[in-house]
Amino acid sequence: MRLPDVVAFAGHQIHVCRYREAGTLLRWLGRDLRGQVVLDVAGGDGYWAAQARRRGARAVSLDLARHKMLRGRRLRSAPALVEGDALRLPMRDESVDKVMSICAIEHFDDGPAALREMARVLRPGGELVMSADCLSRRDRWPGLFEAHRRRYHVQRTYTHDSLARILDECGLDVREHTYQFRGALAERGYLTLSARGGRFGFNVAAPLIPLVALGDRRAPDTRGSIVLVRARKR
Repeated sequence: MRLPDVVAFAGHQIHVCRYREAGTLLRWLGRDLRGQVVLDVAGGDGYWAAQARRRGARAVSLDLARHKMLRGRRLRSAPALVEGDALRLPMRDESVDKVMSICAIEHFDDGPAALREMARVLRPGGELVMSADCLSRRDRWPGLFEAHRRRYHVQRTYTHDSLARILDECGLDVREHTYQFRGALAERGYLTLSARGGRFGFNVAAPLIPLVALGDRRAPDTRGSIVLVRARKR
């Protein structure tokens, strides 16, 4: 494995959130993506789109951060990297088989508009897999949430119900959803890492992944820090 791939692996996979979060979305995408166009919206350096490419997809990662895409070009399985705005996707109607978006929509000035764009480029029968900040207990720790909101420019949080309503208006039906960091202790830990953990706090906390996963299995799948949704275009 080349150095850029090692660095990207460490940044994306050795991460208390992304390892399970992106892993679930990739599982929903499917193991065999040969012949399919997969778009990762706000995909940064394209690392997760590259994983779709390794499964045979014609993968595209779109982002506004040019410096991240310059890093992504050095990845071994680099996807096509497009500089563009999620609110104005530079793609034709019904030109994409599957769309992926990993904890991005909460940062957009107009999340519903971004979802409309994702729906526009999806072909009928195509799928959207996405995650978003939910932070269902944020009112318990307003100081932590405010620090998280400022640090990551969070504009809005979502539940599976609120996403289902928006997606329905876009012509998509939610087929599956799940939450991560479901328990109160896990959710407070998530907010604490975000607000006070430093630049690499989520990476340093990666050894906690098995404990968080165990806690999630024991908690009701009705709330949590992150919501994941799988939807299909009608």
